[in-house]
Amino acid sequence: LVRSVLRVSAGFVPGSVRNGTRFRRVGARYVAPRTMRFKTQFNGYSLAFSPFFEGRLAVTTSQNFGIIGNGQQYVLDQAPGGELVEVARFETADGLYDCCWSEQNENILVSASGDGSVKVWDVTAPAHANPLRSFEEHTHEVYAVHWNQVRRDVFLSASWDDTVKLWSLEQGAPQMRPGSGPGGGSAPGGGGSLRTFAEHAYCVYAAVWSPQHAEVFATASGDCTLKIWDTRHNHSSLTIPAHEYEILCCDWNKYNDCVVATGSVDKTVKLWDVRNPSRELAVVRGHQYAVRRVKCSPHAENVVYTASYDMSIGMFDWQVAANGGDPTVKRWGHHTEFAVGLDASCLREGLLGSCGWDEMAYVWPVSGEPGAMGPPGNGRTPF
Repeated sequence: LVRSVLRVSAGFVPGSVRNGTRFRRVGARYVAPRTMRFKTQFNGYSLAFSPFFEGRLAVTTSQNFGIIGNGQQYVLDQAPGGELVEVARFETADGLYDCCWSEQNENILVSASGDGSVKVWDVTAPAHANPLRSFEEHTHEVYAVHWNQVRRDVFLSASWDDTVKLWSLEQGAPQMRPGSGPGGGSAPGGGGSLRTFAEHAYCVYAAVWSPQHAEVFATASGDCTLKIWDTRHNHSSLTIPAHEYEILCCDWNKYNDCVVATGSVDKTVKLWDVRNPSRELAVVRGHQYAVRRVKCSPHAENVVYTASYDMSIGMFDWQVAANGGDPTVKRWGHHTEFAVGLDASCLREGLLGSCGWDEMAYVWPVSGEPGAMGPPGNGRTPF
């Protein structure tokens, strides 16, 4: 019962770009001219753009707000007509809380499950062949997964059992027999993790690889600490008591390999320089409730995006906050329940995606307004 209540309450505490903010252009990348949205069957938990296909994204959902019930992992494509269409959907017996795309294979997707398992899917494989793997070492809910962008052959899972595990699809996992698992899928893996990291004193809500260093990652926990790890060492390299309340998310700056952002129940985002962790670089204030997700822009060093339990998505300039100014660049209020899933496309500059407990997923350019559009898509492609 306590875990079920935590699923709902974890971390819950009841125009135009600002002049001076500049986004670096990368080639002639296309920014979608309109907003797209999709109605999911269950409550949204996470959204991730594909690192291979500009128009593809994954959305993770849970029935009954993740308290009890099934999960669904969606794969959506942006159709030529401008709508989001479903190209694949994977059903699970328990809720799903996070997902990430493989950096090695464009068709592989990983989901974090409430039953403590890590599911691996092949978007192109038939139903009887999915999941490809089901890693079942965690003893409580898996709340986050993240793929290594540098090494590309390993990923992390973070769990409410207070641990983080390192996985590889090529090492440490036994060969699966398609069709031998429940419902005709592959049989669960008997172990398979390469390492377990167990220093946090409470639930680990996020584990994120450094985008520049293959062996380095950060973790955010309900024990109110941010930890930095190096897989070449036996223990964490750094522990920062970053907030006075639970830390629900973290992300690395894409341009400065020493800067990490954290989001907390205290409603703030803090930026940290791991070389000088005695004090934060900046404190970003702009939400009325807990910050559930923080994403550092892949196209601008000074920009962070946030999703909050106040049902809003924010865009902030943390360098302005560091100088004592108002960091708010833009805010969107298109969700009608907790906004919990958020991503910024690395392939299309200025393209954002979000999902929430209102069973809606949105994709829109930062210059747009997600609330101003026609009926949501929810159809399947004919293939």
